[in-house]
Amino acid sequence: MSNSTALKNKRLAIIATNGFEQSELLKPKQELEARGATTHVISINGNDTIRGWDEKDWGETVKVDKQIEEADLADYDAIVLPGGQMNPDILRTNENVVAFIKAAAEQRNVKAIAAICHAPWLLVEAGLVKGKKVTSYPSISTDMKNAGGDWQDSTVVTDGKLITSRNPDDIPNFVDAIAQKLSS
Repeated sequence: MSNSTALKNKRLAIIATNGFEQSELLKPKQELEARGATTHVISINGNDTIRGWDEKDWGETVKVDKQIEEADLADYDAIVLPGGQMNPDILRTNENVVAFIKAAAEQRNVKAIAAICHAPWLLVEAGLVKGKKVTSYPSISTDMKNAGGDWQDSTVVTDGKLITSRNPDDIPNFVDAIAQKLSS
């Protein structure tokens, strides 16, 4: 199967809001779509677009496909959670987002819940880290450990449905791990 069709018929929900780390949304989205996946950007607060954070300033605007209240887990094979500091910190206080992620852990059709950088905060909020091997941006490693996670300093860590990575440098391994999980 060619790289451009490896994920054909796979649908991924990318949950984000203003302040997402630009590279951690755009690069996985582009690469997963290049492999044949369909992606939907899902947000909160009625946003039609969301704006990324690009290193030291506001970055690109991304079109939102659905609001979290409209999203149906039955439609998705995976959830991708981009990081940045602002984005996951805002999302983890949204009950609908946390409930969606928590429910994804129980849904058979959802094969992966992938979080990069600070986005593993959302996994903590959803109660999914305890007893799992995880990684994250190093500054939140204590949060991961305090939530019962076995934090590892690795480019990507997969444990069951959970796929976690540390930072933008890890995106190639992060995307490969998502593709591998969805192809198995």
